[in-house]
Amino acid sequence: MKLKGGKQETSDCSEGSKGKMTLLLALVTLISAFGSSFQYGYNVSVINSPSPYMKDFYNQTHFNRTGVPMDKSFQTLLWSLTVSMYPLGGFVGSLVVWPLVNSCGRKGTLLINNLFSIAAAILMGTSELSKTPGVIIFSRFIMGIYAGLASNVVPMFLGELSPKNLRGAIGVVPQLFITLGILVAQILGLHRILGNDEGWPVLLGLTGIPSLIQLLTLPFFPESPRYLLIQKGNEEQARQALQKLRGCDDVDYEIEEMRQEDLSEKEGGHFSVLSLCTFRALRWQLISIVAMMMGQQLSGINAVFYYADSIFQSAGVPENDVQYVTVSIGAINVVMTLLAVFIVESLGRRILLLAGFGLCCVSCAVLTLALSLQTTFLWMSYLSIVCVIVYIIGHAIGASPIPFVMITEMFLQSSRPAAFMVGGSVHWLSNFTVGFVFVYMEEGLGPYCFLIFCAICLTTIVYIFFIVPETKNKTFMEINRIMAKRNKVEIPEDEEFKDFHTVPGGQAVKKEISSSEL
Repeated sequence: MKLKGGKQETSDCSEGSKGKMTLLLALVTLISAFGSSFQYGYNVSVINSPSPYMKDFYNQTHFNRTGVPMDKSFQTLLWSLTVSMYPLGGFVGSLVVWPLVNSCGRKGTLLINNLFSIAAAILMGTSELSKTPGVIIFSRFIMGIYAGLASNVVPMFLGELSPKNLRGAIGVVPQLFITLGILVAQILGLHRILGNDEGWPVLLGLTGIPSLIQLLTLPFFPESPRYLLIQKGNEEQARQALQKLRGCDDVDYEIEEMRQEDLSEKEGGHFSVLSLCTFRALRWQLISIVAMMMGQQLSGINAVFYYADSIFQSAGVPENDVQYVTVSIGAINVVMTLLAVFIVESLGRRILLLAGFGLCCVSCAVLTLALSLQTTFLWMSYLSIVCVIVYIIGHAIGASPIPFVMITEMFLQSSRPAAFMVGGSVHWLSNFTVGFVFVYMEEGLGPYCFLIFCAICLTTIVYIFFIVPETKNKTFMEINRIMAKRNKVEIPEDEEFKDFHTVPGGQAVKKEISSSEL
């Protein structure tokens, strides 16, 4: 900090390209992720441990109404609906991302979304009193809508708040809280805690607490500066929000970069999903997002979690202790996702994607071999456990967190909501497909079903290697210019993407992009 012209100047904020993690930015990141992403993970895992007691509840309520026990096939149908309504609701939630974030803003959408979570939590928490399994199924659908919105809006919101040199690390935080939600649900779901006959309604109802905290605290934090300037046209509010987030008054570099983006947005207008899908200049961005999202879910992450219990039991883990091993796997998932937060800015997005899908690919191939030979060689059972752990590590460092970061970075403000709507829909549809189809795959192919996941991982690796660029430490405009070359789109001179850095004194100076970056 130094004095110039009798005024105090914060030189550390005038570099433009380097942002810092301020207290306000850290708090809004934590509150957004804890209040929204945490519940996504929590509800993925929350019904696993108490499932026997919930099925007994279904059977008992049916018996009390009809006087006869519930048919086994009908119970299977009800439980299938209980599980599948969550990803189906997630798909529906993804479909309303575009209109909500454009009309209500990023922060406003998160606040509205909390109402879905709180309502679903109340219904699930009181479901035993209502004596109606349909309440749980309906609540899971509502919770899915919440998760579908949260999984798309939180990465978008945080990506727009972050300085470019922290955008990757902050963008991984939502995935970190998803894994934390899974772990907390696994711990609270232990039979000795709430995963029992009396505690399961409380276990389901606890999901409303983080949403209530977010609903009460998030209004005190700023809206996305990009939304305020580019979509609302209010530069003064955008500047004030940016100054609070950066902890300094000199934000000319980022304001100038937003102005340049705004100029290019006015030429193209705002995108609907249909116009996004037919716009040549965004063709490879859209294909890349679809490919990464399909790879993320169709690589079999949910199937591996589903298969894990039987793998552990085949390795000699007592049935009563399997839940503790599952908790340990959840802890590894959290630790490796936390590692991704710290290494994504140094290693970059592309290397984490390639390494993550690579580990998943190798794990699925070896797991197939280990499961096929475990009756011949007893030590193959332990190799199976190692494969599950390595697979979880691969997904945690790359396949799970990075695709959502890439959606934020590969699209400008006008097309980003529609891109999240497309990417989120693909994410949840693929999630639903794996959950629905895997049981039949397991019955028909046995351990060889993991070869399909291996092939999907390999295909995704090849696509990323040849098509997806590195986006680390680049502005949205720079990334868009790189993709313009991929799309073979000519950029007229008067619409050329520009990048500025701010020198001491507040002057915005153009910086040339080297040919190596293209």
